[in-house]
Amino acid sequence: MKEMNKRNTQQRRHLIVSQLQQQGELSVEQLAEQFHTSEVTIRKDLTVLEQAGLLLRRYGGAVPVPQDFVSDSSLEKVSKRKLAIAKAAASLIKDHYRIIIDSGRTTAALLPELANKRGLVVMTNSLAIANALRELENEPTLLMTGGTWDPQSEAFQGQLAEQMLRNYDFDQLFIGADGIDLARGTTTYNELYSLSRVMAEVAREVIVMLESDKLGRKIHNLELPWSMIKVLVTDEGLAAADAAKIEQQGVKVIRVAV
Repeated sequence: MKEMNKRNTQQRRHLIVSQLQQQGELSVEQLAEQFHTSEVTIRKDLTVLEQAGLLLRRYGGAVPVPQDFVSDSSLEKVSKRKLAIAKAAASLIKDHYRIIIDSGRTTAALLPELANKRGLVVMTNSLAIANALRELENEPTLLMTGGTWDPQSEAFQGQLAEQMLRNYDFDQLFIGADGIDLARGTTTYNELYSLSRVMAEVAREVIVMLESDKLGRKIHNLELPWSMIKVLVTDEGLAAADAAKIEQQGVKVIRVAV
C-alpha cells in the first residue's frame, strides 16, 4: 500500500508540472478538486516541486519557473551541484535516524531527498528548513533549537540553542561551510560558530556538504577541525590529490559527478 501511495504521489506531481507548463498558473483549490485530494496534500506537492526547481509558489497556487532563470547556466550549474551533493549525502541516512540539519542553502537541498525516509527525527536551527520539513508527506518529527535569531546566518544561535542540543543525542549532523582549509578543517565567515561545535559534539557522525570551489578561500575562523568530521561530500571539482590530503586526516571523502 505504501509503495502504491508513493507511486500515486510521483504521478500526481509529474502531472502538476506538465499541466503548469501548459496553463501557466494553477491554484491549490483547482488541483485538489482535480486529483480528489486535500489542499494540504497539494501544498506539500508544490513545496517539494519548488525545492526541486520545477515551479514557483504563489499565494494560493503556483506558476512556472521563469525561462530566463531556467536558462541561466551559472545558476543551473550551482543548483545541479547542490542537488548531486544532497543526493549522495542523503544516501547515508537510514530510516528512524535522528539527524541535525544546519542552516544553509546546500544543506537545505537535502529536504526533497528525505521524502522517502521513514521515522526520522530532525532538529534544525533554521526556520526555512523547519517550514520545508513540515511540508514533507512522510512528516518527520521536527525539533527546533530555539535561541537568538542571527540575521547574518538566518538561523538561531546562542546559549539557549546550545543547551537545547545538549538535551539530545543524534546519529548524524549535516552541515555546510564557507571554506575548506586542507590543514585545519572547515572555515566560516560567521563569528558565531560555537553552535556548530555543539552540533558536532552531540552527533555520532558529522557529514559536511560542500562545493569544491570553496577550497582555498582565505577565511580566519575555523568552524570544525577535521578531527570532528566523519565524511565530506563534495563534487568532482575537488582534485584527487586534495581529497587524498583530507582523507589522511581520517575523513571519508565522497566526490560526486555533476
